[in-house]
Amino acid sequence: MRIAVLTFDGFNELDSFVAAAILNRMRASGWKASITAPTEQVTSMNGVTIFREEPLEFAAEADAVIIGSGIRTREIAGDPELLSRIRLDPERQLIGAQCSGTLLLAKLGLIGTMPACTDLTTKPWVIEAGVNVIDAPFHAQDNIATAGGCLASQYLATWILLRAGSRADAEAAMHYVAPVGEKEEYVTRALGVVTPFVAQSSIAA
Repeated sequence: MRIAVLTFDGFNELDSFVAAAILNRMRASGWKASITAPTEQVTSMNGVTIFREEPLEFAAEADAVIIGSGIRTREIAGDPELLSRIRLDPERQLIGAQCSGTLLLAKLGLIGTMPACTDLTTKPWVIEAGVNVIDAPFHAQDNIATAGGCLASQYLATWILLRAGSRADAEAAMHYVAPVGEKEEYVTRALGVVTPFVAQSSIAA
């Protein structure tokens, strides 16, 4: 399972790193979530510079894609040349977007009429793009999911784990990262938020 975590200059560390860390709990099963960026290096909104693991074009090859957010997302959304490099296939891939990443998903024409989630700052821009924004942390329909709020990245990771792995995989990954003394609460919450959007027949034990 190859997962592209799209990460641009000005990225939010919580969006890219939390989701990638949770999904990489599955490395023993052959999963790999990779920081995927348009340039060799990208710098976060707080000044953390990292090297990409994969180029932006890797998104077209990945089995799943998460579009992270950042302070330059509106600028990226207005860059046709950069957007043309992001080639996604919702028939084959699981595609999730976090906060302002939902704006990029809208600009790529992948949301359509489905309700979507985003952060409060980005909400007016996503509405302006013609999207029905709802007041919720997570929403998914078919192979497209959106999440709103930095810590909602756990829900995107849980969704991919349930869709491409199993309930046991999702429980184990979330149990590992959850705070000590609150593990069962965190696992229950994550599954409770995401499971209603995943067909029960498709969830392996």
